[in-house]
Amino acid sequence: MEALSVEEVPRGDEWQYEPKWDGFRCIVFRDGATVELQSKSGQPLTRYFPEVVEAIKSVKAKQFALDGEIAIPEDESFSFDALLQRIHPAESRVKRLAKETPAIYIVFDLLAGEDGAPLVDEPLRSRRRKLEKFAAAHLAKASSIRLSRATTDLAEARKWLKMESATLDGIIAKRLDVAYFSGDRNGMQKIKNYRTADCVIGGFRYATGKKVIGSLLLGLYDSAGLLNHVGFTSSIANADKKALTEKLEPAIEPPGFTGRAPGGPSRWNRGKATEWQPLKPKFVVEVCYDHVSGERFRHGTRIVRWRPDKSPKQCTMDQLEQKTANLQRLLQ
Repeated sequence: MEALSVEEVPRGDEWQYEPKWDGFRCIVFRDGATVELQSKSGQPLTRYFPEVVEAIKSVKAKQFALDGEIAIPEDESFSFDALLQRIHPAESRVKRLAKETPAIYIVFDLLAGEDGAPLVDEPLRSRRRKLEKFAAAHLAKASSIRLSRATTDLAEARKWLKMESATLDGIIAKRLDVAYFSGDRNGMQKIKNYRTADCVIGGFRYATGKKVIGSLLLGLYDSAGLLNHVGFTSSIANADKKALTEKLEPAIEPPGFTGRAPGGPSRWNRGKATEWQPLKPKFVVEVCYDHVSGERFRHGTRIVRWRPDKSPKQCTMDQLEQKTANLQRLLQ
């Protein structure tokens, strides 16, 4: 079941609210000794998380299907980078990481009960009630399987949304009267946490096959005074690209970034242009972002405004510091 991105939290008696966890969405299937983990796109995850498989096998019930999130705790938050490290072809590496950085499974829906009968045609109100009973009976002793919080209290949900956190990615709103429709977005909405940061434009990339700017490369200064690459923005209107190119090209000057610099080709950007042009550190933009991972914006950002009033040296890494939510408060 998919979620529709919206700006405002929906209100009304028909809505249930849950934390939006920062992990891998995962459907768990248990049939006797067989356990399968499946990603949101239908890809198998079983071999990458053997500790989750073992936790599921330890559950007394022998047949069930769950919807939830795989996450790897790190201090009082979760590490998305540690999750990415698991998607690796070497079994020896996966087993080692499973011991060093064990994952947990956070459950938020019951798709088939312990008798194996599917529950997807039942409304969420009924599925949640059965999930809580199932969790009390079978998951209480499984420390690496946790039940996610859920509330119908709008004020409580808004508190979760305001958490400036490396743990939550926002909140999810679900219709209590809707059945579980695979691939459908009508009964589920996501409201993400967004913040802003002032960044130096340390360089840019031309658009593929064109001599106009396609994306801006963003940087922040660390405590040693080095300008580190932290992400990019490509939210530039086509009508503005020519003028922006004319504005920035005269400022091309190495090195651009004096600390961590943009990388070359990777498994994520095959076929895309990776050459970039360094700039004098003189232009500042305020950008909107949703999540930070490894001192970088995980996704592309959106330009809020240009900041000619801001000194580049004021654009520092401490803007990305994140407070952590209380995990025990959000997990039952």
